[in-house]
Amino acid sequence: MSLDSDGASAPSEESAKGQSRPEWTLRPGRLRRPSATLRALRRLVRISLGLILLWVSAVIWLGLLYWVVPPVSTLMLGRWISFQPVSRDYVNLENISPHLPLAVLTSEDSRFCQHGGVDWDALREVVAAADEDGPSRGASTIPMQTAKNLFLWPGRSYLRKGLELPVALYLDLIWSKQRMMEAYLNVAEWGEGIFGAEAAAQKYFRKPARNLTRREAALLATALPNPLVRNPSRPSARHRVLAERLMARMEGAAPFSDCLKN
Repeated sequence: MSLDSDGASAPSEESAKGQSRPEWTLRPGRLRRPSATLRALRRLVRISLGLILLWVSAVIWLGLLYWVVPPVSTLMLGRWISFQPVSRDYVNLENISPHLPLAVLTSEDSRFCQHGGVDWDALREVVAAADEDGPSRGASTIPMQTAKNLFLWPGRSYLRKGLELPVALYLDLIWSKQRMMEAYLNVAEWGEGIFGAEAAAQKYFRKPARNLTRREAALLATALPNPLVRNPSRPSARHRVLAERLMARMEGAAPFSDCLKN
């Protein structure tokens, strides 16, 4: 501290600095609220996750339920909801001619009794040969087609194929091979509003499914890839050729169908 000319003491440099420094108080700023776009995105994510969990739960519980009750396909549900007719009479595998499961196995999934729901070797070949528009052929096993029929939508895409895989593995794990074939033969589409082997046998051959001949079974099996176009009771020349070739292959396929025998 120093004295000025009047004898008064002058404040020191430190005091002057302390007095000239204003005291600032920090006020909490307002938090920026998320934008409307971000809130909508979060809501969309929550809804999507909820729908995925709902679908997974439905697959788990319906898979268990369909072990004891007749399964229903998504196409059948869609027709019922839109008030379109559905023809389907569920029958046990024992009431279906053995020619039909053998024909379907030979035509659609020759390694049905050997794989665990997915034929990985065939799937790798399809993926390797696929172009940028997606796979050109299916390589779908009977469990994969059953998964599609019960829980997914028709059409070819990597998304649907990716969803088929875990569902097919799950169904093959909890169902027997006999139950898998029975379910597939009762939900497969064989024409406009015609589902299952019994309805198809009655529609095209005027007989129950248990009385189908080998040729009739081959005609039904080769109609499956294009059921809205191919008519088993009035087959085109191409359809007849496919059925004849399938019957020839069925001759040597019996040993690969042991899992369907009691």
